[in-house]
Amino acid sequence: MGFICIQVDCKRNGDRQVSNRVVIIGCGRTPFGEHYERDPEELIEQAGLKALESAGIERRDLDAVMVSNYFLQLTNKIGLEEGFLSEILDLHVPMETARSFSSAVNHACNAIEAGRYKIVLVGGIEKMNDRLDKIRDDIMMLMDSWSYYAGGSMEAHHELMLKEYIKKYGLSGIEVEGLMKALAYISHKNHEYGSKNQDAQFYRVKVDVETVIKARNGKILGLYDYAPISDGATAIILASEEKAKEIGVKKGVSIVGRGIATDYLSYPSREDLVGFKSTRIATKKAMEEAKVGIEKIKLMELYDQSTLMELVALEDIGVYKPGTAWKTIIESMENKRYTYKADEGEIYVNTNGGLKADGNPYGATGGAQIIEIYLQLMGKAGDRQIPISDGDYALNMEHEGFGTKTYVNIFKRWEW
Repeated sequence: MGFICIQVDCKRNGDRQVSNRVVIIGCGRTPFGEHYERDPEELIEQAGLKALESAGIERRDLDAVMVSNYFLQLTNKIGLEEGFLSEILDLHVPMETARSFSSAVNHACNAIEAGRYKIVLVGGIEKMNDRLDKIRDDIMMLMDSWSYYAGGSMEAHHELMLKEYIKKYGLSGIEVEGLMKALAYISHKNHEYGSKNQDAQFYRVKVDVETVIKARNGKILGLYDYAPISDGATAIILASEEKAKEIGVKKGVSIVGRGIATDYLSYPSREDLVGFKSTRIATKKAMEEAKVGIEKIKLMELYDQSTLMELVALEDIGVYKPGTAWKTIIESMENKRYTYKADEGEIYVNTNGGLKADGNPYGATGGAQIIEIYLQLMGKAGDRQIPISDGDYALNMEHEGFGTKTYVNIFKRWEW
C-alpha cells in the first residue's frame, strides 16, 4: 500500500500546524426582526453584497462560500441551499452548508489554514417567523426525544437550570432575590446596547429592571428574560494573511484561537446541570491556542438565549467563580456604565444588544456576534464604541442546541 504526501508550508499556532493566519477583512448584515415580505435570497444577498463592498472585493474574487442555517428547508422549502447561492452570486465555486455560523467559520478557517482557499465568504440566514407555528416542534427537537415528547420547550430547560443553580449553590431568600435582580440587570443592559444598534430587532427599545421583573408575573423567568424569534442574514469575508496583503488590505481582525466541544444531547443526563461543560472545554482550547488568559479579553459576545445563559457563560468562561456571578453583576450595574467588574478591570459583554435585543435568527446569530467584534476592534461601532487598545482581545461564544455543541473564538486586531 502506498501513501501520498501533500507538503504544506506551515507555521506553528499553539498545538496545531497552520499555513496561514485567518483574518476578517469585511462584513455585512441585514436588520434583524420580522421580514415576512422578503425572501431569504434577498436577505442573504443584501448581507453578502455589503460584506464584499466592505472588503473591497468582488464576487469573482471568492474561492468558496460557507453558509449556515437551521430551518430553510422547512420554512422556505429550499432543499439545496448551495444552489440558490450559486444563482444569487452567479458563481460555481465550492459551497457548503452548516447549522451555526460559528460552524461555517470553523470550516472556512480550516480550509484557509490548509492553503486550500484564500478568500471565503461565510454567510448565515434564517427566516423563522414565516412558519413559526410549524417549526416550534423542530426547535424542541434540538433537545432530546424524551424532552420533546414530554413537551419540554427551550424555555423549560432554562428554568430547570435556574432551579438547579439555586439548589447547587444553596441560595435562599434574599440571595434568590439578588440572583433574579441580576438577571433583570442583564436584560436591561442588553436592551441599552441594542437601542443603539440600528440593525437590532429592538433598536431604540429600552427596558428597565422593574419592567423585566414585573413581566415575570410570578414565574421564574418572563418575557424580557428570553431572546426573540427573528429573521435576518449576516456575512463576513475571511482571507489568509498573505492574500489580504496581496489585495491591499492594511488591517483587519485576526481569529487567533478556536475551540469546539460537545456534550450529551439529553440535558438531564449530563454530569453537571449548572452551566455547560462544552463551554468550559471549548474556552480552554481557544485560550490555549491564542495563548491568552481571561484577563486579556476586553469584549465578549455571549449566547444569551436567556438572561440566565449570559450569567452562566460568565462563570463557565472563567470571568467569575461558580455561583458568584450574580453578586458582581449587581455591583457592576449599579455604576450604570453597563460593564462588568473583573480582576483586571472591566469587561464589555454583548455590546450589540446580544441575542436578547439584537435578535436571534439561528443560522445568522453567530455572524452578528462576530460582526460586532469586528466593528469594535476596528473602531467602527459608532455610538456603541468601547475603548480598545492594541493588546485587547475579544471572544464570541455560540451554542448549538442547549449547550450540546459550543464554539468559542478569540479575536485580535491585525495590521502591519
